[in-house]
Parts: sequence; structure tokens; C-alpha cells
Amino acid sequence: MAEIITIETEKMIYGGDCIGKHNGKNVFVPFALPNETLEVEITDDRADFSRAKIVNIKKPSEHRREPKCALYGVCGGCNMQHIDDDFQIELRKQILRDSFERAGITVPEIIAISGNPFAYRSRFQFHDGSLMEKSSAKSVAVKHCPIAVSEINEWLENAQKSTGRVHVFGDKRIVGEKKVIEAVENRQKNEKPSIIGGAKRKIKRKENTYFSGTLQSPENRCEIELAGKKIAFDARGFFQSNLAVLEKSIEKVTDNLFGERVLDLYAGCGTFSVFLADNFRDVTLVEHNRDALVFAEQNLAGKTHTSYGMSGEQFLKTQWSALKAKCGQFDAVVVDPPRSGMEKAVVKWLSEEKTHQIRAVSCDPATQARDVSALVKSGYTLTRLYLLDFYPQTSHIESLACLENRE
Repeated sequence: MAEIITIETEKMIYGGDCIGKHNGKNVFVPFALPNETLEVEITDDRADFSRAKIVNIKKPSEHRREPKCALYGVCGGCNMQHIDDDFQIELRKQILRDSFERAGITVPEIIAISGNPFAYRSRFQFHDGSLMEKSSAKSVAVKHCPIAVSEINEWLENAQKSTGRVHVFGDKRIVGEKKVIEAVENRQKNEKPSIIGGAKRKIKRKENTYFSGTLQSPENRCEIELAGKKIAFDARGFFQSNLAVLEKSIEKVTDNLFGERVLDLYAGCGTFSVFLADNFRDVTLVEHNRDALVFAEQNLAGKTHTSYGMSGEQFLKTQWSALKAKCGQFDAVVVDPPRSGMEKAVVKWLSEEKTHQIRAVSCDPATQARDVSALVKSGYTLTRLYLLDFYPQTSHIESLACLENRE
């Protein structure tokens, strides 16, 4: 028979679980809040910690509420709908702060950049018209999602669903009459996308070859109007899901950032570069994903820029010395790396180059804290830290760290 124990929860950790203690051992409990008294069932008992599920809430938090979604706890998407919206933000801020303080960083006041806590999400992946169950390979049918924008919910209610994995992007900001783009994942393993058409600019790849043009699947192309500018991308690729918060985040990234030359590392389809081009004479983009850079070239048409289709490390190894000799240092650097954080070579380079201003965006507080800690130790000052609250009702955390070199 499973063991039932009573615990008092303490703090929430990254991932959304709360910690309680039993016989001196940490017990991790999903769907709990800090300062609750719970009866829990141990589901995984290990030598140094246990996992448990809630059986009975003896003393609930004043911030606990009923979730809006009937599938909450079944669908694998949300894990904080049981918490009132304002307290959710405070919890995500505290998790971000804890990550930075553990890395030895003195943290300024964390400012939350947020929007509507519901009806905000424009991008989804569906599997045979369904979402995935929590911690399962099974799917769960969904007719309406409270965090989805109205265009997505209309698609869920009315569209004939395609089989397999389908990427869906819907929003009122999409240019044209069609407000939902449905992109079927039909690429075979290791198959490279075909490139057609011609572009005046060419993108240099690390193999020292060139390519240009547009993707062969125009039906997957999505173009939106964002803060007064048009940005195109492939609906199958990554693009931020919360466009209202993205607009606010772009403003914070570019705020008081001016100069002659700026580097956009991990540039994607050039979302930040499109706006940086208004503040700098020349923009350099580095992005290893060739699909994304094709769109970046389209988005930056008419702007003075250079694109490199390679990793940050490869760019520094093969291109930077010649560029520095020709043009000098960058006045500012914007980085938006994957969850694994900046490459070690990039952190080392930033530490040595002492760029005047760095804007570091991240989707993982642990790797963000690790990288910022190294930069602070090298002489940079963390002047501002933002919680970019892209995903309300979840424990997902994105952030923006603003660093300056005042030497």
C-alpha cells in the first residue's frame, strides 16, 4: 500500500513543483503552492528525495483557485492554472531570482513584462488534432483551450484535422485574409528543404558554400505585423507564441540601444534584427538554422546587414578576426540562445571583448544565470533583469538580462 504522509510545503522550484520535507528528506509535489498543508501519496521514493501527489489539501494557500480548463492536469500544457494570476508572476520572479542568487549574482529588482493571462497563445503543435497528455505518449482531444487566441479555438472547433503532427499558428496579426496557418510536418528524416527562387543577398554557410531563395513550401509561410513591421517565418519552425508580450519584449531589448554596429547572435528569422536596424547603421546576424536565415534575409530586405549561417562558435573561429580588423568592435550584442545557453566560446569572447552593452534573452533561468555569472565576474554589471512572461498558467520562464561594461 502506498505511503500517505502529511507535509507543509515551502517554496516552488523551477518546473513548478513545491518542496516539503519528511524525515529530513525533500518531497517534490506538483500542483501545490507554498505554505500549504497537504496529505500526499509517495509515488517515487529515493535515497535523497521523494516525489508525491496530492491526496487531500488540509490547509490551502489563499492564492489557490479553481482552474478554468476541464482538461487541467490531464493535458501536458499548463501546470499553474490552480494559482491566481498575480501570484503566479511573483512565483516565476522568485524562481528566476533564486537561480541568479545561487550563481552568486546580486539581483536588481525583477520587472515582469506580462500581458493577458488567458487567450494569448498563437502557436501550437497538434498530434492528430489533439494535444499530448501530461507525462504520457497518449493524446487528449481538445475542442477549446483557454490559453489559445480566438483564431486557434475557431480552428479547433471547425477545421478538419490533419493526421500526424501539425504546426498551427493563428492570430489577428497575420497579414492577409487567412488568420490561421496549418503546416503539416511532412519532412522525412534527414531530408533537406529545397530552395527555389532567387534573392539578391546570399547567406554564407560554414561549409563556405552559399544558398539563397525561398522555401519550397509557401503554404507554410506565415507573415505577421509586429509593432508596425512585417516579419515572415516558417510555421513549422520556432516563433514566439505570445505576440503581445513579444512586442513589449522587443521594446525592452532595443531600449536605449544605439550605435554603429550590432551583433545579433542566435538570430533566428531576424525578429530582433528588424528592429535593431532602426538604431544601428549595420546589423550582423549569426544563426545556424538555414531555414530561419532565409526568412531573416526577407525580413531585413533593404537594411544594411550581413548574415552568417553558422553557430556562434564557428562565427568567432572563422569570421571574427577579419571583421574586427576591418570594422572594429561591435557597439552592442544581442543574444537569444537555445535552452542550453550560450556556447562556452561565446561567453569567453564576450568576457574578453568587453562590449559596451549586452542584451541576453533566455528560455532557461539556470543556463541564463550561469552565463550572466561568468560575464559579471569578467567585469560586466547586471543593470536590469526582466521576467518575460510569455507563458502564463505554466512554470516556463523566459528572461532578459541587460549588462553593461563601464570600463
